[in-house]
Amino acid sequence: MLERIKTLIDAWATGLFWSLLILTAGLAAGGYAYYQLNGEYSRLKTELTKVKRDLAATEHNLSSTTASLAQEQLVNEQFAGQIGQIQGAVSTLDKLSKTDPELLRKYSEVYFLSDNYIPASLTTVDPIYVNNEKRTERILSGVWPHLKQLFEAASSSGNKLEVVSAYRSFDEQKSLKNGYTLVYGIGANKFSADQGYSEHQLGTTADLTTSALGSSFSSFGKTSAYKWMMDNAHKYGFILSYPQNNVYYQFEPWHWRFVGVALATRLHEENKYFYSYSQREINSYLVNIFD
Repeated sequence: MLERIKTLIDAWATGLFWSLLILTAGLAAGGYAYYQLNGEYSRLKTELTKVKRDLAATEHNLSSTTASLAQEQLVNEQFAGQIGQIQGAVSTLDKLSKTDPELLRKYSEVYFLSDNYIPASLTTVDPIYVNNEKRTERILSGVWPHLKQLFEAASSSGNKLEVVSAYRSFDEQKSLKNGYTLVYGIGANKFSADQGYSEHQLGTTADLTTSALGSSFSSFGKTSAYKWMMDNAHKYGFILSYPQNNVYYQFEPWHWRFVGVALATRLHEENKYFYSYSQREINSYLVNIFD
């Protein structure tokens, strides 16, 4: 019995020894693992701090770069705008250099056209719009499309317009004025310009009538065609040069001059006539006269 107890005690002691040994080994291994994990934690913490610092620096650099790019883009846009303005100015100057500066001058005793002045390009008015079939009437090429549109619109409204006289050269105007002077004396100055002062020499002006009136167009102001012109001519760039109470000539309801849609529309809306404006104001419309 004693031997059995001793055997059990020895077995228990042996088991306890190995358990303690295993526990000790486990604790030792756990301590080493803890040591390794703690070191790895410290290393990762240091790495994280470095990454955060690098990220902050990158964000700062990115913000600075973004601001620089935005500033550069703004400068580029301003530069592009300046380039566009310069190109526009150059285009305007080029267009203006190709436009006859005489076209919007105020003649009628103000400016003078020499006997050498001839419009750059004249076009024959379609004979269907000419009152005298035996005459060939010409007008400035740039004006003709506008005049033709005016004739077509007037015809559609029941007012068929016809040209009595359009372009007249310096010599033609001289001959015409001399003829009027022989008949009316100095009274001719009330309705006929001297050579060099006639708007007809520009090639932008036409005396209009109707088929019913024919060449006797002095009463054109009493026709429905005249009223239509007063209401609509500006849409096609034409204005009445000598309305009632003008300071140059007697009322000439038949005498219409092309000055461009923009200027004609302004005159119509302000209820003024061409010679009311200063030449400087008028000149600003020259570049777009045929638009």
